[in-house]
Amino acid sequence: MEKLWAPWRINYIRTKKEKDEMCIFCIKAEESNDRENLVLHRGELAFILMNLYPYNNGHLMVCPYAHVGTTELLKKDCMSEIMLLADRSMDIFRKNMKAQGFNFGANIGIAGGAGIADHIHFHIVPRWVGDTNFMPVVGNTKVMVEGLLETYDKLKPKFDNLKK
Repeated sequence: MEKLWAPWRINYIRTKKEKDEMCIFCIKAEESNDRENLVLHRGELAFILMNLYPYNNGHLMVCPYAHVGTTELLKKDCMSEIMLLADRSMDIFRKNMKAQGFNFGANIGIAGGAGIADHIHFHIVPRWVGDTNFMPVVGNTKVMVEGLLETYDKLKPKFDNLKK
């Protein structure tokens, strides 16, 4: 069995979450500063944003505007839009960042590994052959080859071309 190690994410996991704290996805959906919030695209029922704590360069999330925790609570047209946005995102990564593969999915519920369990979101992690190495395991360090805002600025014009 292979294991995916992500020790650099421990800071996020250990951050105390307040029960009354407003959902970060709802906040980002309502605010208008897309670059600051790493929002790449706003669709009709869902939006695409970069992960502030990425597993890999370009790690995105497709998130419905609806504050729901499970797929069965999403309307069919929202699920369709999420899948379309995921597909278009992967196409942008293939064409512009030469991604060779992807991890795509959702962590549903706390037991399923969801860091934000009350607002379902779907992860898209672009992958390249050889993108893992000894650094996370031996050095407790993940090498990110590009900064978040540099990646955002590179991707944003491509996502601006997506039709709503």
